[in-house]
This record gives sequence, C-alpha cells and structure tokens, in this order.
Amino acid sequence: MKSDLPLIKTDRLVLRVAISEDIPQIIRYFTVNKDHLTPFSPSWAEGFFTPEYWQYQVEQYYLEIIHGCGLRFFIYHQNQPQEIIGVVNFSNFLRGAANYCNVGYSLAAVNQGYGYMTEALKGGINYVFQDLNFHRIMANYMPHNRRSGNVLKRLGFVVEGYARDYLLINGKWEDHILTSLTNNHWKEY
Repeated sequence: MKSDLPLIKTDRLVLRVAISEDIPQIIRYFTVNKDHLTPFSPSWAEGFFTPEYWQYQVEQYYLEIIHGCGLRFFIYHQNQPQEIIGVVNFSNFLRGAANYCNVGYSLAAVNQGYGYMTEALKGGINYVFQDLNFHRIMANYMPHNRRSGNVLKRLGFVVEGYARDYLLINGKWEDHILTSLTNNHWKEY
C-alpha cells in the first residue's frame, strides 16, 4: 500500500501521506507547535497527542484515499526527511456537478517566512488539479491571519466572501474569509 500512496516533490520539499512509522514525528510536530497552532485550530481532541490517537488517524487517512474523500499530506524538507515541518490537508472531496474540495494547512513556527507553505501548497494543488482533476479548491482563513491570506493570494486564490461565525476555532466561533482557486485545465471525462 505504501508504494501506491501519492508522493509530491517540489524544489525543497516532500509531501507524503503518513505511515505508522511517522507517528512519533507527527506527535512531535504538534507538541512543539501547540502554542503556535492553537489560535488557528479547532480545540484539540481528547488524546490528540497520543500514539493511539494518531494510529487511528493514519488508518483513517488511508480510508479517505481509498474512498476518494480526502488526501492528507505531511510536509518534510528534502534535507531533513525525518522531521515534519507542516501539514496540507485536502478534504471534503465532492464530485459530480460541484467537483471541488477544501484545503487546510499549517506550518511549524520555526519554518515561517521561507516560502515553504506556498511551495507545498503549489505542489499539492498541482496534484489535485492535474492528477485528481478537481475543478475547484476552496480555502478559508480568519481575517487576522494575514500570513495565510497572503499565501493564498500568491497562489491565485480569489476572495469570494465573508462568513460570520464560520468555524469553531480554539473554543470560539470565528469569522472567515472565503476563497477559491479554479482549475483552468479541468477536463470532463
């Protein structure tokens, strides 16, 4: 199964789906970055920082791929292939007349400001548009998260609206700016 999983390489990064052996690195990523990520994340689930929780999640990630409903990547620097520096999640796959998905992402605090997230998202978006043939990707960000908004703008995402009390983030309903990117090379099969 491991050889069947998507692997994306960019100039500096590798995006790949987690395997069980990655669980210690996953826990380390979220533990080290907990303070940095908490203001932008839903409340942490019970057991989030345990191997048992992540073993279940890794299994669910495989099922999402098999059932065609999601694709979750962990980001590694090519020079440090054992250290996770971020996450890119394509979720809520919807086919048919809509043919879209959502994308969410996070990056380690120490890796901010080097263009890694723009590079990782560009690689992931290319895969989702070219290999999976989605027509549209939607991304939403909190108005005060300007870094996230700037990344999306650099990638060509267009602001489509503003949603009040859109997501429960860190125990509080937060407004979000709604954006999307469309695939100009989408093909109907």
